[in-house]
Amino acid sequence: MLKTVLPLSFIVGTRFFGLFIVLPVLSLYALNLKGANEFLVGLLVGVYALTQMALQVPFGMISDKIGRKKTMLIGLVVFIIGSLVCSYADDIYTMMFGRLLQGAGAIGAVATAMISDFINEENRGKAMAIMGSFIGLSFAASLVLSPLMSAKFGLSSLFDLSAILSLICIVLLFSVVPKEHTIVHENTKTPLKKLLKEKNLALMNLTNCMQKMLMSVAFLSIPLVLVHEFNYPSENLWHVYVSSMVLGFLAMGLSGSLGEKRGLSKEILLLGVAFFIIAYVIFAFSHNALVFMVGVVVFFIGFNLHEPIMQSCASKFAKVNEKGAALGVFNAFGYFGSFLGGVVGGYFLHHFSLVTLAFILIALSLIWFILLLFLQSPADFKNIYLSLETKHDLNMIKSINGVLDVYKNSKFLVVKYNKKIINEEELKSKI
Repeated sequence: MLKTVLPLSFIVGTRFFGLFIVLPVLSLYALNLKGANEFLVGLLVGVYALTQMALQVPFGMISDKIGRKKTMLIGLVVFIIGSLVCSYADDIYTMMFGRLLQGAGAIGAVATAMISDFINEENRGKAMAIMGSFIGLSFAASLVLSPLMSAKFGLSSLFDLSAILSLICIVLLFSVVPKEHTIVHENTKTPLKKLLKEKNLALMNLTNCMQKMLMSVAFLSIPLVLVHEFNYPSENLWHVYVSSMVLGFLAMGLSGSLGEKRGLSKEILLLGVAFFIIAYVIFAFSHNALVFMVGVVVFFIGFNLHEPIMQSCASKFAKVNEKGAALGVFNAFGYFGSFLGGVVGGYFLHHFSLVTLAFILIALSLIWFILLLFLQSPADFKNIYLSLETKHDLNMIKSINGVLDVYKNSKFLVVKYNKKIINEEELKSKI
C-alpha cells in the first residue's frame, strides 16, 4: 500500500504546498506590482479556488476516459506553467493569470481516484489519512518557509520552488507510482445530472462544502479576534496553530483507523460536526483569549476527524467508472465552500460581529447534522474478491439484488454489495 500511497500523497501535498506557500506573504508583496490595489490583491489571493472549483469535474471525467497518470501529467504541467508566469509577473493582472493557471491544474480528485483504484476499500481510510497528513505537513511547512524565502530571495523564489517540486512530482509519477490497473466493467455512463442527485453523494458534497466553508471562516476569524479583540501578540499566533495542529493530527490518526477498521465513518462525520458546533458556541461566548483558544483547538479536532475519511466515504458511493467524475464534483463543492467562507465570513465580520456569524454557522451546522443522519453508512458496503481465472458473467452478477458494482482489475474480480440486502455467503452461492 505504501509504495502507491506515499508518492501520490507527496504529489498532492506538493501541489497544495505550491498554492499555500505564497498565501502568508502574497498580500504584502503583491501591492508593489503594477496596477495593484487592495481589492485586486484580495482577488489574487483567492482566485485560484475558482479555477480549482470549475475544473475538478472535467479533470475527473477526463481521468475516467484517458487514465489517471496522463490526466495528472496535464494538471502538473499546467501548474508549472502557472507558477512560472507568476514568477516573472511584474503587474497584478499577469500575476492573477498565473494564479488562475495554478488553480487550473486541478488534479486533487484524480489523485484521490487513483488511490482508490489501487487500494481496496477496507484500507482506503488509512490511505486517505496518509494523504491528509501530507497536506497538513505542506501547510505547516509553507507557514515556516514562506516568510524566510521571500525575505531573502523575493516572492518569485516561492513560485520557482513550486515549479521545481512539480517537476520532481512528474518524475515520481512515472518512475515510482505503479502501473495503473486495467479496469473492465459493464457499467453504462452515469449522466452528471444524475450523479449530482444521488442522495449519498449529495450529502458528502454538502459535507465537503460545509467543512471547507467553516475552515475559511475560522482562518479568517482566528487572527482577527485574537489580535484585535483580545490583544494577543501576533508573533505568538503560531503557538495557537501548533497546539491545535498537534491535537488535530492525533484526531486524524484516530479517525483514519477507526473509520474503516471499525466501520464508524458515519459516526465520525457526525462527531466532527458536533465539534464544529461546540467550537462556534465557544467562539460566540468567548470573553478572553484563553477561552477562544479552547474553541480553536476544538475546531481543529473536528476538522481533522473529517479530513482522512471524507474522500474515502465519497468514493464508496461511486461506481468504478465514475469515481473521477464523482470525486471531481466532491472537490468542486469543497473549493466552493472555501470561496464562500471567505466571502461570507468577511462580510459578516465587517458589517456585524463574530457572535452573529457564529450563531448563523451554528444553525447551518445543526441542519447539516440532521441531514447527515440520512446518509447511508459506508460500512454497509462490502467487497468480495474473486479469482480472475474463473469465468464470470459480469452482467449476471450485476443483476443480483444487493450488488452495487462489478468490475475486474489486474488482480481480482471485485463484487461490491450492500450487506443490508445480501450477505457474503448468499452472494457467493448465487455467483
